[in-house]
Amino acid sequence: MADLSGKTALVTGAARGIGRAIAVRLAQAGADVAVCDLDASWLEETAAAIRAAGRRVETFACDVSRADQVEAGVNAVAKAWGRLDVLVNNAGITRDTFLARMSEADWDAVLNVNLKGAFLFTKAASRWMLKQRSGSIVNIASVIGIIGNAGQANYAASKGGLIALTRAVARELASRNVRANAVAPGFIRTAMTDKLPDELRNRMLSSIPLGRFGEPDDVARVVLFLASDDSAYVTGQVISVCGGMVMA
Repeated sequence: MADLSGKTALVTGAARGIGRAIAVRLAQAGADVAVCDLDASWLEETAAAIRAAGRRVETFACDVSRADQVEAGVNAVAKAWGRLDVLVNNAGITRDTFLARMSEADWDAVLNVNLKGAFLFTKAASRWMLKQRSGSIVNIASVIGIIGNAGQANYAASKGGLIALTRAVARELASRNVRANAVAPGFIRTAMTDKLPDELRNRMLSSIPLGRFGEPDDVARVVLFLASDDSAYVTGQVISVCGGMVMA
């Protein structure tokens, strides 16, 4: 396993699903992990798992679209621990509907959380990483940001924008040894996807060459690689974790 001993990490949207799996996996690799979500009480199980791995944990509530809350959270964690080595922008929402029916509110909500939130956290965290002359930023995008999907214009735009943001940040920060990469999950089993109709689930399964849906830890393991020094020469890349659903 990659070694994050002595490093600190911050994971957004860490209360459940992929975010929780990432936070726990980073802790198991030796990192102290700060986690945030819209409601801090949602983070109790994640925090308990991090402590069970023998690592320090900080939890805080944060609306990722609010610059004041983002800066306060990032600065509090970095000051408490003296550094910030890894940022994982995982917080995300959906407001799915066809374009003709999509309201401005649906569009704005998704872009504000999925894309603006990543921008705000990256801006705040990168100040600390630039001073350290080291750091790894991992953005959780989606294969939908690569291939698009009917009924998800807002989500596709936010995740496609996140991929573009990742590449721009990678170019800007590389001279200070700060890396930025994206992970693009495909169909991952979460509480949300478990509620989808069987017909849709079967159709999605037929498009996956590996013949199974992904698990949150499939994503977390790739994030760990990108967060660690095992990927020291990797920046500006997008890794699809989708069982082969998308091949480019």
